[in-house]
Amino acid sequence: MPLARLLGRAAEGGIHLKGFGQKGLGQKGFGQPSRLFPRLKHFPTPGLDPVLGRIGSLEVRLATTPKEVKRAQRLRYRVFYEEMAAIPTGLALIKRRDADEYDAVCDHLLVIDHAAQEAKPFRKPKPRVVGTYRLLRQEQADRHFGFYTAGEYDLGPVLEANAGKRVLELGRSCVLKPYRTKRTVELLWHGIWTYVLHHRIDAMLGCASLEGTDPDRLALPLSFLHHFARAPEGWRARALPGRHVAMDRLSREAIDPKAALQALPPLIKGYLRVGATFGDGAVVDHQFGTTDVFVVLPVEAIAPRYIGHFGAGADRHAA
Repeated sequence: MPLARLLGRAAEGGIHLKGFGQKGLGQKGFGQPSRLFPRLKHFPTPGLDPVLGRIGSLEVRLATTPKEVKRAQRLRYRVFYEEMAAIPTGLALIKRRDADEYDAVCDHLLVIDHAAQEAKPFRKPKPRVVGTYRLLRQEQADRHFGFYTAGEYDLGPVLEANAGKRVLELGRSCVLKPYRTKRTVELLWHGIWTYVLHHRIDAMLGCASLEGTDPDRLALPLSFLHHFARAPEGWRARALPGRHVAMDRLSREAIDPKAALQALPPLIKGYLRVGATFGDGAVVDHQFGTTDVFVVLPVEAIAPRYIGHFGAGADRHAA
């Protein structure tokens, strides 16, 4: 089955991967961002064509200019704050962009629809940006503020246990509502797989969200992930003290696996099928109206049939 079919519709119903945390916590490599709207620069892609793939009128590419990143920020604002339940800061509300310091040091994956034009007064129409992902490689994280996920989970033991491996953080994923289709999600994941191969990434990590901030109402899916899909010890990040919410709210014997799978968001179910596992403890994110779980996916754990779907050289939808 195509990976996109399994992953479901990105960012639907308050479910999306997003980077987290703006707290330094005094850990090495985990500095605190200083500005909400940093100065953006050009984003070179040495050795990699910015255009990563196409399906019909849709194109997946890496942003290379500040203007393209700002278009991704506007899309994120529209999905997270206007469609979903996230609460914007005052400056974000004025600028109508979801932005933070990490935007200046991450790569930004965009899906563009060349058949849909965005027109502004006195400006040339541009193809519409309909989907985005934010990508943060470990060398960039170490050079700046650390991983965004470190604001919710203690990544120190995980990174130490996997020293020498190349880690990629996936965050701030969203897709415009009319485009939440198999084709768009498949193109996003084709772009990620191309990026992973180019940078020789060994593992991907991030956070996935369940809608709602009452863990007791999410007892079934949280308990299922705890008992049936815990990450191996070396990859099992634990929620930070003071934010840790127990996931084993039901005993293993009390869980109906079929019902639990039905209660999981499509994106998390997709990750389970691909080979992802989950961390220790959930975190309630009141700003976004979600309960978050840590997700990790070592490349070696990806089921061969999904690698075969996109091609070992990411050539299925190559530009």
